[in-house]
Amino acid sequence: MKFKNPVSVKWIAEFSEATIIGNTSGIATGINEIHQVEPGDIVFVDHPKYYDKCIHSAATVILINKKAECPDGKTLLIVNDPFEAYLKLVNHFRPFTPSLTAISETAVIGEGTTIMPNIYIGNNVVIGKDCIIYPNVTILDHCILGNNVIIQAGTVIGSDAFYYNKKTNRDVHYKKMKSCGRVVIEDYVEIGAGCTIDRGVSGDTIIGAGTKIDNLVQIGHDTEIGKNCLFAGQVGIAGATKIEDEVILWGQVGISKTLTIGKGAIVYAQSGVKDSIEGGKVYFGSPVEEAREKMKEFIWIKRIPDLWNKVMGKKV
Repeated sequence: MKFKNPVSVKWIAEFSEATIIGNTSGIATGINEIHQVEPGDIVFVDHPKYYDKCIHSAATVILINKKAECPDGKTLLIVNDPFEAYLKLVNHFRPFTPSLTAISETAVIGEGTTIMPNIYIGNNVVIGKDCIIYPNVTILDHCILGNNVIIQAGTVIGSDAFYYNKKTNRDVHYKKMKSCGRVVIEDYVEIGAGCTIDRGVSGDTIIGAGTKIDNLVQIGHDTEIGKNCLFAGQVGIAGATKIEDEVILWGQVGISKTLTIGKGAIVYAQSGVKDSIEGGKVYFGSPVEEAREKMKEFIWIKRIPDLWNKVMGKKV
C-alpha cells in the first residue's frame, strides 16, 4: 500500500510508540510485506529467523522487536510488538469505511461498461471502458479493472487475504493480518462464474492482460498472473505466487504459495505444484513431474504384477 503523501519516520515512531535507531530524518512512502518491499516502504519483523532479511531488504523503515545494527540510510523502529504496530498503521492509513449503497459514490466506471443488477461495487473502485459485469458480482474497495474486462455472475473480487499470525502470547490463536492491498485486473481479462480473487495483504494481486479464467477458481493474495494465461475450473492458487505469461492450468490444479511457474508451462488436471517449475514444459502428478516421465512411471507400475510373477513364480 502506498501512502497518499510521504510520512516522516519521526511521526511513525511517535504514532507507534517506537524508539528510533538510524536515520531520524527519513520518510516512508508506503507499507509492505518482506517479499514485496521497495525503497520507501515500511516492513515489520518479529521473528529472529527473518531479522537479517528484513534489515537488509529494500525497505527503508523496519518495525522490529530487538535492537540491531542499522545499515546506512535506513531506520529501525524498536517496538514490543511489530505486528500490532503494523496493524495500527494499516488501520490509520486505510481504515474500514463501510459503503451502504450498491455502487459507491467514489467508484469510477468507464464509458460503455455494462453493470447488471444485484452488483456491489465498493469504495474507490475503478472500472475501465467497455466491460461487462454480470449479476451478483462483488468488487470490493480499491480494486482496479482495465478495459474490455468480463466478469461472470457470482464472482467476488478483492476479498481479504487468508493471512493470520499465530503467537502463543496472544489471547487468540490466530490474529488476522488486515489486508490493505488491491486486485488489479488488466485489459481483456475474462473471469468465470463463482470465482474468488483475494486482494494483496499490502501489495497487489495482479491478473495480466488477456488471461482467461474458468468458473470456480480461487486466486490467493499477492499472486501475480502474467498475460494470456488459461485456467480451467476449480484451479486453486495460494498466496504470493508468480505465474508467468501463457501458462495453462487444467482443472483442479493446486498451486502452493510463494513459488514461480515459468512462461508457457502446462499443468495437466488434478496435479499439485509444491515447488517452482520451469517454463515451456508439460507437467502432471502430485507433486508434479514432467508429464512424459510421469507417464513412464505409470507404465512401470502396471508391470509390477508381471515382474513379481516372473521373479517369485507365483501370481498376485
